[in-house]
Amino acid sequence: MLVLSRRVGESIIIGDNIQVRVLKIENGVVKLGIVAPDDVRIYREEVYNAIAQHNKSVISQETALESVMKLKEVIKSDKDRR
Repeated sequence: MLVLSRRVGESIIIGDNIQVRVLKIENGVVKLGIVAPDDVRIYREEVYNAIAQHNKSVISQETALESVMKLKEVIKSDKDRR
């Protein structure tokens, strides 16, 4: 992990097109401004983690549904053979 110290008004540049600027420090809270291209998604970590967890649960549900549908086809074809 890279650790940098910045004062209010100072920035860091990530890659060629992302700028993170310290806007304000008050009561232990740092306010950041981020300038990035429109196609770069920027999330707070807790929001990103919630989205990732939701996506994992949807994938699990889809996988479970696919398994049930395959099992249904196996049972149907087994009944058709009788």
